[in-house]
Amino acid sequence: MGMGTRARALIGGGLTALGLAVFSATPALASGSDRMGQPTPGGIGLQPAASPLKVEAHVFHDFILLPIITLIVVLVLGLLVWIVIRYNKKSNPVPAKWSHNTLIEVIWTVVPVLILVGISLFSFRLLFAYHDMPTPDLTIKATGNQWNWAYEYPDQGIAEYVSNMLPEEEIARRGMSHDLYRLAADEPIVVPVGKTVRVLVTAADVIHAFALPAFGLKIDAVPGRVNETWFRADRTGVFYGQCSELCGVDHAFMPIEIHVVSQAEFEAWVASKGGSMTPKTAAEAPGGTVAQAAAGTTGAPTVADGAVAVPAPAAPAAATPAPVAAPAAPAAH
Repeated sequence: MGMGTRARALIGGGLTALGLAVFSATPALASGSDRMGQPTPGGIGLQPAASPLKVEAHVFHDFILLPIITLIVVLVLGLLVWIVIRYNKKSNPVPAKWSHNTLIEVIWTVVPVLILVGISLFSFRLLFAYHDMPTPDLTIKATGNQWNWAYEYPDQGIAEYVSNMLPEEEIARRGMSHDLYRLAADEPIVVPVGKTVRVLVTAADVIHAFALPAFGLKIDAVPGRVNETWFRADRTGVFYGQCSELCGVDHAFMPIEIHVVSQAEFEAWVASKGGSMTPKTAAEAPGGTVAQAAAGTTGAPTVADGAVAVPAPAAPAAATPAPVAAPAAPAAH
């Protein structure tokens, strides 16, 4: 009976190990069906990288986190199998009396701390890469709304335009794959390939999140605050993301679509939007302070070049001195 129990434990441990091996191999088996810039049905790995930041995220996941996780799982599995075999009731009829071991407690306290410190060294390096943005070639302001995204190109003078999800019937009418439902948008972001794109992210109502997996982007859009991130696409194509912060009943209907094109195609798109490749200041852009002054109104703060530009308050009108009455002539005697 003891051998039967031990055999069942070994078989169970073997099946578990086999399951882990199959699970680990699944991303490699599914990699042939990965589709650049969009989710892969049945896939469990990360989307293929299309920017330097996402490449570094892949390295961190594949060569730092995954080996550590696998070793911990194998260690815990081995300990469980050993305990089941060595300390079951038949193999160990007299239970141990001790309940404390200082050496073991020191080990299981110190080792996890060292593991976390080792992970943090690589994690901080990746976080610094996200923070250390090169000089941007292009700035885009993205505003989250319930429930769509609005984009503005202040440098090119392209006024804010709204991007909504393509309806399911429109997806079918255009002959697009049904997998793009809730991913495709009617007005995408358009950027040139190989350029550093700065994205200024905010929200108009509640907290949203600007996320696009192929570029490794995910940053909160907070009302009244401007967060900043960046990416540099290393290939042309169409890439999809979504709002990743629960923001209301239509949270699932806020796709993000980015078209990465050549420089010539980008310039043609800018011209079609009424913009110009000549850099403009916030005051010169549509809706800027110059336009507001011409209209005789003071608008809301605008975002340009990473800062919130608040129109200067009007100078107070000069006080007009009250007229001084002339002294009365002396009465004649």
